[in-house]
Amino acid sequence: MRGANSAKWVAGAIVVALAATACGGGSGKGSDAKGEVDPNGIFSVEVGEPEKALHPADTMESNGSIVMSGLFSQLVDYTPDGKLTMVNAEAVDSKDSKVWTVKLKKGWTFHDGTPVTAESYVKAWNWAANIANNQGNASWFSDIKGYEALHPEKEGAKATAAAMTGLKVVDDSTFTIELTAPIPYFAYKLGYEVFSPLPEAFYKDPKAAGQKPIGNGPYKFESWDHKKQIKIVRYDGYKGENKAKNGGVIFKNYTTLETAYEDLKSGNVDVLRQIAPKDLPVYRTDLGDRAVDQAYSAIQSIAVAFYADQWKKPKKVDPKVIQGLSMAIDRATITKTVLQGTREPATGWVAKGVLGFQENAAGDVTKFDPAKAKAMIKEGGGVPGNAISIQFNSDGGHKEWVEAVCNSITQATGVKCVGDAKPDFQADLQARKTKQVKSLYRSGWVLDYPVNSNFLRDLFKTAAAGNQGDFTDAGLDAKITKADSAATLDESVKAYQEIEKELVNYMPSIPLWYYKVNAGYSEKVTGVAYAQDGDPILENVQVKK
Repeated sequence: MRGANSAKWVAGAIVVALAATACGGGSGKGSDAKGEVDPNGIFSVEVGEPEKALHPADTMESNGSIVMSGLFSQLVDYTPDGKLTMVNAEAVDSKDSKVWTVKLKKGWTFHDGTPVTAESYVKAWNWAANIANNQGNASWFSDIKGYEALHPEKEGAKATAAAMTGLKVVDDSTFTIELTAPIPYFAYKLGYEVFSPLPEAFYKDPKAAGQKPIGNGPYKFESWDHKKQIKIVRYDGYKGENKAKNGGVIFKNYTTLETAYEDLKSGNVDVLRQIAPKDLPVYRTDLGDRAVDQAYSAIQSIAVAFYADQWKKPKKVDPKVIQGLSMAIDRATITKTVLQGTREPATGWVAKGVLGFQENAAGDVTKFDPAKAKAMIKEGGGVPGNAISIQFNSDGGHKEWVEAVCNSITQATGVKCVGDAKPDFQADLQARKTKQVKSLYRSGWVLDYPVNSNFLRDLFKTAAAGNQGDFTDAGLDAKITKADSAATLDESVKAYQEIEKELVNYMPSIPLWYYKVNAGYSEKVTGVAYAQDGDPILENVQVKK
């Protein structure tokens, strides 16, 4: 998987590319294979330490997700123009968008040699949805009938069933999915890694399996030296079309992008996903035709921690205050100078390259207007304490732009603004999940599937896995439910477009800019391309002799 296998928070400020799908399908811009290559050659990729164990339903950030993309393949993928393609599935069909039938391709096996069957999917999804297993992405199964019995909303409640009633195994290669209501884009969601199958060996010791996962993808796990590297090697029994053209991948852990870039230049790492801001002015000259600069489907925002005392005491913050802060940010200047033209100012909440993207969804809220910004903040009752902070991870190349955003806000409105740096992406995510953010936080989101609902429902619906700021509004939830139940995909996309336009009245976050790829690779590798989710397509990389 490459197109859809992305559901994740983005670790870095400068990441990678639009255009490829996987399963040997579409391809992103990349290097051409020249000269002799070693089919068993190993190459290295810059990453950080994954936040958690490598469980498909508990990986929601880019450092873990890129590893999972090599270890697991999903039922479907999609092309850059939004067309579904089959991977482990032979077909995914529905007559009414409520009951879906999945037929698997035969002959697929897990890395331990056991067969991938319908039961492999159904049992894995039931395990992931069960509240007792504490999987961060469990809510992705909430559309399936019977989910609430496995994952009750009431705090402290336990599961009252062992399986979702909406999942039925028909035979070894067929199963059905019954949803609580029709969702015309549900098949797209099946490309996200949360819907991966699991082998029987997993259930003997799930904790151990998270340290040494057994998947069904083009690579099998070999080792994990925490805080240093993870190694995966080609799985020769893989039945998918996207067979690895190399012998394996080493994911090298870096705590700063600057160090990774120096290692790239000296040949100590082969593929980067991002370039630090300080190296943006020179990386094209340094790397020549090995420098990458292209768009992909992700957006950078500043999210509001609505649970923080600042925004709820003595009363809930007025959206006009957040609107004012947004209008105090000079996106055009910051993207041109600090980010060296590697970003495009955002005009809404949905990233480019997905179905339903629309220009200017946010109206005037994303336009720099110091006078109006100051007036809006005043009209909304002012910023409590007249001071804000923006939490970010120090290992992702964010410091420079956070400082620039703060300076812009302070100069335009007089509101004091400072960065709240966490040492790495793990610490940043843990602060969000444990509700320790004091004010605002950096939020980078990359597509999980190429439909606008992914940037709206999955971030702003009450209790959604991506809704880490605790935004909630019953009226908006009802509109999301209605959009999900539209008769066709086109109608659902249009309904979500209207929802996006209405977000200016809620301001769950402040859109900043659309991501672009700014990356590079070494002279040792060729065939390097980047997918729509921003990661290098691992199996396409070739290692020179």
